Amino acid sequence: MEKRRDFIKKLALSSAGFAIGNSALGFSAKSYKNIIGANNRIRVSIIGVNGRGNGMAGVFAKQKDTEIASICDVDSRAIPKAIKTVMATGHTNTPKGEKDLRKVLEDKSVDAIYTATPDHWHAPLTIMGCQTGKHVYVEKPLSHNPHEGEMAVAAARKYNRVVQMGAQRRSAPILTKGIEELHNGVIGRVYFAKAWYTNTRKSNVLKPAEVPDWLDYDLWQGPAPRTPYKDGLIHYNWHWFWHWGTGEALNNGTHEVDVARWGLGVDFPTRVSSVGGRYQFSDDWETPDTQIVTMDYPGRVSLMWENRSSNGRKIEGLDRGVIFYGEKGSLDTGGDNYKVYDLDGKLIKEGKTAMKESELDGRNTSSPSIGLDNLHVMDFLDAMRNNRKPNCDVESGHKSTVAMQLGNISWRVGRDLKVDPKNGHIIGDKDAEKLWRRSYEKGWEPKI
Repeated sequence: MEKRRDFIKKLALSSAGFAIGNSALGFSAKSYKNIIGANNRIRVSIIGVNGRGNGMAGVFAKQKDTEIASICDVDSRAIPKAIKTVMATGHTNTPKGEKDLRKVLEDKSVDAIYTATPDHWHAPLTIMGCQTGKHVYVEKPLSHNPHEGEMAVAAARKYNRVVQMGAQRRSAPILTKGIEELHNGVIGRVYFAKAWYTNTRKSNVLKPAEVPDWLDYDLWQGPAPRTPYKDGLIHYNWHWFWHWGTGEALNNGTHEVDVARWGLGVDFPTRVSSVGGRYQFSDDWETPDTQIVTMDYPGRVSLMWENRSSNGRKIEGLDRGVIFYGEKGSLDTGGDNYKVYDLDGKLIKEGKTAMKESELDGRNTSSPSIGLDNLHVMDFLDAMRNNRKPNCDVESGHKSTVAMQLGNISWRVGRDLKVDPKNGHIIGDKDAEKLWRRSYEKGWEPKI
């Protein structure tokens, strides 16, 4: 833990020199080496590169003593694009292209995997990665359902692997300082956090079609029970269907709720409730475009998340953010900034990042915070080299993920959920408990 604190402090001290690349925080080569503490080359495979993964391939490729061993995707068109992204960074070795992630996992020369696959793949691939000796950087949400999230935590611990969830704000230097001030009582006892996300997503209708020749649809489905292919599902709109996705609550809400839970200093809730629906359009979406999730935690603490996927009016001037309320005032944050107000709403303190606004575009699906991505990747690699937990360790990721999964379960059954604060499990609701896990395609069931 001391190494982790030292690492964050050095990031914070250097944040004024922010730029993307090996000198991301104005480090000299010597100071960067001191932080990492070793020159061991880490070989990484990037899995799922149709957008987010493509951008992150470039982020990983820019890291010191890091080699992109392979690029993997079920879409044959995406692989050469991601290889081009990697080589554009000055990477000296051309990554291998691979369609089947199982072959990547079999490669004993690969030290770590990064995955931006669809949600239904996140936990199964994390588990498989740990079992084959790989460290894992998995994008949020950690899992498609709470049960497999628990399995991912167990796998990381059993195989002693570093697993980082892509909650980049955990590695934000200025925000980390703001959260520390929150914990040190800058606004007194903190009792409520409000988080939100807004966007202008359009209508979505799926149409039966033949599987395109560039796609291995069977591998794309992987652990999910098989369904006929439909045009319009891939590569993004699967988010809005329960079979593969988890809705906006997990697609974007995980980020803000993770910050809110971090600031509140809470683990699992005692009660969860959700209302909303698909209001803006009448189409094929199954998940809500308008949703409010509320969570009560032990110690007289509450958290609320508001979503408007198809109405982009901002809240407090931000398309996404978190406000903490306490006995002496409030603290709000968007990306890596924070502001402290008194009870009358007067600004009394401000922490500003040196990152450009273009590096903190909350609605950019490929890279909503490219500057923070770089820091989070650095933390992951440093955790591997120093055998420590990363900033968003698998257990923290699971607690934030399951909070929003409980919100979705509440919405789907149409009532409040009573929750065990020791482990997040649902109490006394058999219908809701059925959604704690899912069924899998035969032969693809995740096992530890």
